[in-house]
Amino acid sequence: MTIENCGPNFNLELYLKVRDKTISAVQSAALQIRPGMNEANALVILNDELERAGIEKFWHPTKFRISKNTTKSFREISEVAVLEENDLFFIDIGPVFFNHEGDYGETFLVGTDARMEKLKNATKQIFIATQEVWKKNNLTGTELYEFATLEALKLGLKLNSNMYGHRIGDFPHALHYKGKLGTLDFSPAPHLWVLEIHLLDEGINRGAFFEDILI
Repeated sequence: MTIENCGPNFNLELYLKVRDKTISAVQSAALQIRPGMNEANALVILNDELERAGIEKFWHPTKFRISKNTTKSFREISEVAVLEENDLFFIDIGPVFFNHEGDYGETFLVGTDARMEKLKNATKQIFIATQEVWKKNNLTGTELYEFATLEALKLGLKLNSNMYGHRIGDFPHALHYKGKLGTLDFSPAPHLWVLEIHLLDEGINRGAFFEDILI
């Protein structure tokens, strides 16, 4: 299928190594984030981590969302926000290493708050459940998000339908396909598609995000 093609230099071993480097950069940067920081402060830390990792370029802008900004889709402009003592933040990076694309996002909690902890954990929980049902039942891209929406509702949360996942692979993947995972009418191939889960808890005005490739 054309939209799942890769270029002649695509190397799965390198691609998975890029995934590991991307996850490591996000999690290493998160350990350095402290209350009182704003999004600009955090971006400096993220960029330093990626420079140490040997980033070649970005294929999408880095996203760092704090506090009330965690409810926003990536196309929405962040307001000024400072990380509080008990609060959420999430990171999403799209680096290129070895001419292959990485894409990973995760939410972190500073301090202790039971409802925020539940929201943070729910993103990964629903990601894993959706990935498992995809592998078991060969769900289409559309069905993946229908399933994730229902799983979110069971937890009293809302899935943001403006964050629908996408293709990645060798750089640039957009030569093959620019559309969204959530609109596919076939079951996506392993490794080449990013599943994005952005959940909203409207009662506390917070969101949480998790994304990774479907494997």
